[in-house]
Amino acid sequence: MKGVMLFTVTRGALCLGLLGFAVTPAAFAQSNISFPPFLEMRVPKPPTVAAAENGQLLVYEVHVTNFTPQPITLKKLEVMSSPDQRVVFTLSDSGLMRGVTRPGMPPAAQAERLKVNGGMRAVVFLWVPLTTGTAPKSIQHRLTIETGTGDSVRTQQLDGAVVPVTAEAVTIGPPLRGGPWLTGNGPADASGHRRSLIPIYGTPAIAQRFAIDFVKVADDNKTFKGDQLKNESYYAEGVDALAVANGTVVEVKDSIPENVPGINSRAVPITLETVGGNHVIIDIGGGYYGFYAHLKPGSLKVKLGDKVTRGQVIGLVGNTGNSTEPHLHFHVADAISPLGSEGVPYRLDSFEIVGHCTMFNVGCQRSAPATHKGEVPLANVLLRFP
Repeated sequence: MKGVMLFTVTRGALCLGLLGFAVTPAAFAQSNISFPPFLEMRVPKPPTVAAAENGQLLVYEVHVTNFTPQPITLKKLEVMSSPDQRVVFTLSDSGLMRGVTRPGMPPAAQAERLKVNGGMRAVVFLWVPLTTGTAPKSIQHRLTIETGTGDSVRTQQLDGAVVPVTAEAVTIGPPLRGGPWLTGNGPADASGHRRSLIPIYGTPAIAQRFAIDFVKVADDNKTFKGDQLKNESYYAEGVDALAVANGTVVEVKDSIPENVPGINSRAVPITLETVGGNHVIIDIGGGYYGFYAHLKPGSLKVKLGDKVTRGQVIGLVGNTGNSTEPHLHFHVADAISPLGSEGVPYRLDSFEIVGHCTMFNVGCQRSAPATHKGEVPLANVLLRFP
């Protein structure tokens, strides 16, 4: 009997211990419990160092989800190298406001996007220039928040998990020849491609994080000559699209008709199958996939399973799918899905910058050709390929 009694007491103590450990987010409003903020702070895609015209940079996102019923206000996000916790970048005030978006929040309410109510999420888009010669091997994030109002305002900090940094982007050859090509919607902190966080089959991703719409321009910086409603008037129409590396064709789509050039003109309804128009995806090795979109119908030179070599013509540039005029959309991602994958930076082995534009085809200024090697072109650059 004594053994039974001892066992009963032990079970009771264990049960009380478990009940006492049941801390819920709601309990924080009514007790003196002191824990780090009940937030999720997550980096869905750890960054790879990108090399660009102005130096190295990290381009990625931090998702912040409020697990308490009380609203929080984002005040500052610091990016620190790890393990020394040296601050390499800070977002606060208006910079933080520009960097944050709120999934599902109506445009009219975006002015309040730094206030995150219970159960809601904020996405912080980071564009981190690396001013030192060596990129960190890993990074960590420190988030500063405020809770409460008036005299009861409380400031808290949360240090997130250590995130690995990939040091080298994949090196590729040019997807096109000659030029000048304008890098429309190319890599930039607030470009449409870079901010396209799209949930595909239940998982949000940014396949187009480093995507470029290559549009061919003439010396007058126009993209066409003649009838603006004819694809044949555009300099990019029918130009060869090239394999950027040796690889294997893992997806092809053909037979989508071309659009009439224009903002709202689409030849077919836009779905996951048709959004890229006629397209080719090449497995270029190392877990990287090159995606070529909007190709001319009937122009594809490859089929599923084909082995291709760098510089091989895989199809002709066109105006199919979600496209307003003939151009080549190109990006590199970590999976086959055109939108349900994560975009990664790449290094073009050589190209010449011959000018810059302030916006897409606006404020373009030509400059003496300057050769760049091992970089990803940024947005609104005029360049030539070998």
